[in-house]
Amino acid sequence: MPFARRDIEAAGAGAGSGDDDSPAAKRARPEAAGARPALTRTEGAAAASVLVLFVVGIFCVLRAAPRHEFDQILRLPRSLADVRLVKDNLAVYARDYQANFILGYCSIYIFMQTFMIPGTIFMSLLAGALFGVVKGGILVVFTATAGASSCYFVSKLIGRPLVSWLWPEKLRYFQSEIAKRKEKLLNYMLFLRITPTLPNTFINMASPIVDIPFHIFFAATLIGLIPASYITVKAGRALGDLRSVRELYDFKTLVVLFLIGSVAVVPTILKRKRIYE
Repeated sequence: MPFARRDIEAAGAGAGSGDDDSPAAKRARPEAAGARPALTRTEGAAAASVLVLFVVGIFCVLRAAPRHEFDQILRLPRSLADVRLVKDNLAVYARDYQANFILGYCSIYIFMQTFMIPGTIFMSLLAGALFGVVKGGILVVFTATAGASSCYFVSKLIGRPLVSWLWPEKLRYFQSEIAKRKEKLLNYMLFLRITPTLPNTFINMASPIVDIPFHIFFAATLIGLIPASYITVKAGRALGDLRSVRELYDFKTLVVLFLIGSVAVVPTILKRKRIYE
């Protein structure tokens, strides 16, 4: 009987292990299916940094701004007329409380870009009008990169259904293009960031869905947004002469952006040529 009992227990253990290897059991055990956390440690640290910056910025604005000026300081510009009005209202505040204003500006810009709220181009114009080309350009590139990264994290956590619903065809196209360029992904992402080939909002939301690593997304965003940010911030210095946002990206400007973006994909083209030869 002891031998029979051991045989029965061994058979039961074997059956149990067979069940554990079944597809259903693998789905029940994420580690067996090769699942990974939604955010890596690096991504979690970056997301926490962006969140801290957002909270600190809002706190600084609320603490330093006069109560009767909240509606002017926290107002989101929606047009060129709004940018001019906000610039006139905030010029003194931005000069006297520059650190607080910059932190508040960063918070608002990051919030708008994280949740795809239109109007960041007007925020970029405002930065140029208040701080000039160099300081305004650095501010815009930094906040745009932080906001894009925040949008990347949100999309990675909960954005797949929304992206698939909003841009199904564009997402399939993007996924196929990414699959072709795995070895030179940074070059391709730089090209997309520099040129208006795909909307930045779509790139921010779709990148984690098509498995673009965050370090490549971050580097391409930080570098690739510099040309467009320079154009917008420089236009903000001459805000009174600007009649329409469309003037920012006329035919000449688009050609220049595509030429700059083409430099990023030259290594990929040369490598393919050597392979074919």
